[in-house]
Amino acid sequence: MKANSIDFDITAQTAAVLKALGEPNRLRIFAELMRGDSCNCELAEQLEMPTNLLSHHLKVLAEAGLVFSRRDRVDSRWVYYSVDRAAAARWQAWFAAFFDPDRIQTRTACGPEGALIPLPTLSARP
Repeated sequence: MKANSIDFDITAQTAAVLKALGEPNRLRIFAELMRGDSCNCELAEQLEMPTNLLSHHLKVLAEAGLVFSRRDRVDSRWVYYSVDRAAAARWQAWFAAFFDPDRIQTRTACGPEGALIPLPTLSARP
C-alpha cells in the first residue's frame, strides 16, 4: 500500500479502519487483543463491558478486517478472538509511510500571499 498514491479503494479501507478504532471501546478491545488471543468472557471481565456490547464491537472490528475469531477445538461454545497479524503489519507500514514527515512538501501559498513576488535583496553600497 503506497501512502503517496491514495486511491478510492484504500481511502475507503482506511476510513473503515479509522472508524472502527475511533470508538473508544473498540480501541480498548483492540489494545487488549494486541496482548494476545482472548475469549469473550475474559475480554468482558478485563474491560468491564457487557458481553452483548463486547460482541457488537468485536463484529465491527472483524468487519474492518482487524480481528478474527475461531471456535475452541474441544468445546465449540468457546470463541477466541485475535488481531489479524497480517492486517496489523499492513496498516503499520501504511500509516508509517502516510505520516512520514519527509512526504511533506513546501508549496507556494495559493491565496494572496502566494501572489506576492519576493523583492530582490538589496546589497549595501560601499
